[in-house]
Amino acid sequence: MYIWNSKIWESLRERVDRLPHAVLLQGPQGVGKLELAERLAARLLCEAPTQASDPCGGCAGCRWVAAGSHPDLRRVEPDALSEAGAASDEPEGETRSARKTKPSNEIRIEQIRELADFLYVGSHRGKRRVAVVHPAEAMNVHAANALLKGLEEPPPDASFVLVTHNPARLLPTIRSRCVVLSVARPNEPAALAWLESMIPQGADAKRWLAFAGGAPRLALDYAAGERGTRAMPYLDALAQGSPRSIAEAADRESLECLAEVLQKHAIDQVTSRLAGRSLYGTTGADSVEHGGTAREWVRFARYMGKARALTRHPLNPKLFSAEMISKVKELIS
Repeated sequence: MYIWNSKIWESLRERVDRLPHAVLLQGPQGVGKLELAERLAARLLCEAPTQASDPCGGCAGCRWVAAGSHPDLRRVEPDALSEAGAASDEPEGETRSARKTKPSNEIRIEQIRELADFLYVGSHRGKRRVAVVHPAEAMNVHAANALLKGLEEPPPDASFVLVTHNPARLLPTIRSRCVVLSVARPNEPAALAWLESMIPQGADAKRWLAFAGGAPRLALDYAAGERGTRAMPYLDALAQGSPRSIAEAADRESLECLAEVLQKHAIDQVTSRLAGRSLYGTTGADSVEHGGTAREWVRFARYMGKARALTRHPLNPKLFSAEMISKVKELIS
């Protein structure tokens, strides 16, 4: 477990046997909320918990949870997340692009109905049945309303563990039926120490931690994964004040990455003017301020917020990225 969440886990395990049927873990993306949810699920299903109320790790229940095959545990998440995690298990030669439909980024009502069928069946091991919903804000309206029914009239010995990066997008009635635990970002020294021990040699831990908004797990995804590789040329071009070198996005993933970089850069331009500091580190070591007023950059940041939401739609990546790049060129020139 991430060391910065140890106090939250201690508060959970002290009352694990007195917890109500629904817990909501909320906080920024990349701070270890899902790991906490999975540890709580493992403890609820452990058949020989230790004195400290940790999962023992050796009973049949713990082994099944570790293997991802416990019959009394369900994880509900968008198909896009499930299929990304299972990509390595696909038959050779079969790719996601070869499928007829693109995996959904929403949690659909059919998934919640299947969850209800699971929860209303007796436990296989004679203990609880646990449902982990992640990220909960990905539920569409119909799915959220269906889950609400289960939260209002929970089946006996059923536990819900919800994880959300954006609690404001959840129905207030869902939040009100859960015990809410907030998971904050760790302090910078602790986050940097952990990140430096995890990233490849030569990667700039401080830069990626800033770009991730202080969330170390998200920073690791950037520093050691494809997301960072895609973002680096955009970040370098903006830090050097040369947007004309930004290439148009060739695919959907690059388009999403470009939109994120431009939005964070716009926010940095605003904060550097108004507060003398950069939040995401996109202005470079010298905190380069480009042309444009703070108000103009605020408008551009709002535009990019809407653009980021649209990048998941079936748009032409090259045309859409060209529009975004032209707007930032107008501001910087």
